[in-house]
Amino acid sequence: MLVKIEKENSIFSFSKTNTPVAKVKPKEKICIETKDALSDEIRSENQSFDSINWEKVNPATGPIFIEGAKEGDVLEVNIENIKITRNYGVMLTGKDMGVLGDSFERSFIKIVPIKGNKAFLYNCEIPLKPMIGVIGTAPKEGSIPCGTPGEHGGNMDCNIIGEGSTVYLPVNVDGALFALGDLHAVMGDGEVCVTGVEIPAEVSVLFNIIKDKNWKLPMVKTEKKIYTLASKLSLDEASIEATKNMVHFLSQEYKLSKEKAMFLLSATGNLQICQVVDPLKTVRMELPLELLKQTL
Repeated sequence: MLVKIEKENSIFSFSKTNTPVAKVKPKEKICIETKDALSDEIRSENQSFDSINWEKVNPATGPIFIEGAKEGDVLEVNIENIKITRNYGVMLTGKDMGVLGDSFERSFIKIVPIKGNKAFLYNCEIPLKPMIGVIGTAPKEGSIPCGTPGEHGGNMDCNIIGEGSTVYLPVNVDGALFALGDLHAVMGDGEVCVTGVEIPAEVSVLFNIIKDKNWKLPMVKTEKKIYTLASKLSLDEASIEATKNMVHFLSQEYKLSKEKAMFLLSATGNLQICQVVDPLKTVRMELPLELLKQTL
C-alpha cells in the first residue's frame, strides 16, 4: 500500500516537538508531495518582492515517524523517484541574495519554463536533474530552521541527492521525525544566485533502519560513489569536517588507519562544494565505491 503525504503538511523547522503527520514502517512505500522553496507563491516575473512571505521559505513536508527507529540508529532513505508537478520553475537573485548580493540595487524573479526533460533559461536548453535541497531528521534538542543545514541534514542543497541515491541521516529522537522539501529541477554546485530552478514535486522514498553504526552523518551513496557531508560557517571548516568524516567511515567500516585513509583520499577523493548561500556552507567528500571493494 502506498502512503502519500500531502504538501499541506509543512514544517519550517526541524524539531522533536513537531507533531508527526504520518507513521510508517520501514520498507513501506511513501510518496511525499512538496511545495517549492517559496511555498508556491510566485507565479509571475512581475510579481512584487513584497508579496513573498519570507516566513514560509523552504517548507519541508512532514515530519514522518518511522516505526522502529530509535535514538542512535541510522535512517537510510532510498530516493526511488522524483516527479516534477509543475511546468515551470522559479529563480530569485538580487539585493542581499547570493554571492553577488552586495552588488545589486534591486531583486529579480525569473520564471523558467519546463518542457519534456529540459528547462529553458534564455536561449539555453538545460537537461533536468531533479534533486532534493532539504532533507533531514529532528535534532536531539532545540529547533533548526529548514533553511539551515547541519548534522541532522536540512538545507544541504547537495545536487547528488536525486533519483537512485541513498541518504543516511541520524536518528536523534525515536521515530526520527523525517521531512524533505526544496526540490530543484536542476541546480549547479554552489547555488550561487541563492536558488536553483525551484519546483514542487512528488518524491517516492523507501526507509530502512540501520543499527549499531558509529558513522559521522549525513552521508550519501549513489550507484558509483559514496559521500560524507559537512556544514560549517566557512568552506574551509566544512572541507576539513567532510574529510574527517570520510576518514572516520573508512576506519569504522574498512579498518584503515588514519594515514592509509588520507593517502587514499588524497589520491582518489574529491572535495566538492554543495552550496555557499545558506547560513552554513556545505561541502562533500566523494570516494568511488569501486575502490572500497578493493580494500576488503
